[in-house]
Amino acid sequence: MWAEVVGQPEAVAVLGAAARAADELVSGRAVTPGAMTHAWLFTGPPGSGRTTAAKAFAAALQCSSAGWGDVPGCGECQACRTVLAGTHPDVRVVAPEGLSIAVAEMRALVQIAARRPTAGRWQVVIISDADRLTEGASNALLKAIEEPPERTVFLLCAPSDHPEDISVTIRSRCRALSLRTPPAWAIAQVLHERHGIPEEMASWAASVSAGHIGRAQRLATDPEARSRREAVLSIPLGLRRLGDVFTKADDLVKSAEAEASAVSETRDEAEKEALKTAMGSGGTGRGVAAAERGAKAALRDLEKRQKSRATRTQRDALDLALIDLAGFYRDVLTASMRAEVTLNHPDRAADVRTAAAEWSADSALRRLEAVLQCREALGQNVKPRIAIEAMLTSLHRG
Repeated sequence: MWAEVVGQPEAVAVLGAAARAADELVSGRAVTPGAMTHAWLFTGPPGSGRTTAAKAFAAALQCSSAGWGDVPGCGECQACRTVLAGTHPDVRVVAPEGLSIAVAEMRALVQIAARRPTAGRWQVVIISDADRLTEGASNALLKAIEEPPERTVFLLCAPSDHPEDISVTIRSRCRALSLRTPPAWAIAQVLHERHGIPEEMASWAASVSAGHIGRAQRLATDPEARSRREAVLSIPLGLRRLGDVFTKADDLVKSAEAEASAVSETRDEAEKEALKTAMGSGGTGRGVAAAERGAKAALRDLEKRQKSRATRTQRDALDLALIDLAGFYRDVLTASMRAEVTLNHPDRAADVRTAAAEWSADSALRRLEAVLQCREALGQNVKPRIAIEAMLTSLHRG
């Protein structure tokens, strides 16, 4: 179970001590002072495994085995298996599919969290993207954290504890646990030993994933993901004429739209059909007209959520492309300064040397800043095509 938390031995030790203290508390034994608390904030860069660590901790809290050894959480008992599978009745994971977590959703969750555990030892709430909480949702959560139920634990996951990611008031009431970027060798080992990926492919995917475990697995197993990455990394040296700006921008946006459509299409139709069936579509007899009116309203709400999910998927795809671009310009900058550091894209070392020979360090830095500004613009809901074209124009000019 803890083996899924890749390259985080310090974090596992802290969570293991907390789970031990939680077991002592439930069993009525002497509790290790300060080891366990009711609210945790997991922070770390994308791909560091924040949500994975939170789920492993939740499983350790619910573990019913008496023989888990040094670190609580056997990974084999029914409690551990159901938590990891996402079916435990006392563990709820909030993973927003849209752009934010609304106040209504958080209020409903807080009400559920106030109940005593029904099958397990603790009522556990995992919020995988706590940085997407709206102001109202943050306030609703804050009230629950300020006056926590006796057997409820909140596990929040966010990129950092900066006020832009998590409110200061919530941060002050949580115990922070910082995760680091997993080393490439650890990611490669996981891909090879647990997922059966050939060693050479596993090593390559780990080396170009910037420490993101999920990205490494996608690159190792999905040819389309590799093709999209190649297309993105061809941009820096492919902007020879002004016309290339609009061609590349169109390709980037259309690629993100196609990826979002591929993810959403089948799922959207299945959700609509399931909703229609649940609302009595095709039925006869008394009450059918009222049921159909209710079904239409519910269908409109579903379509609104699906649209929000598609928008987020598209922006996530664009953000991934921008991260790859930023990594390339960072490599060029370090090459210009002759810094002895590991490249983000070691397989593009020849392109990095070519760019470093053509551009000055100042020019590489301006290009890197243009990519980061584009990421910020997309985060502020600037239309993707406008933000991408503005960025590529800056990259072309240097």
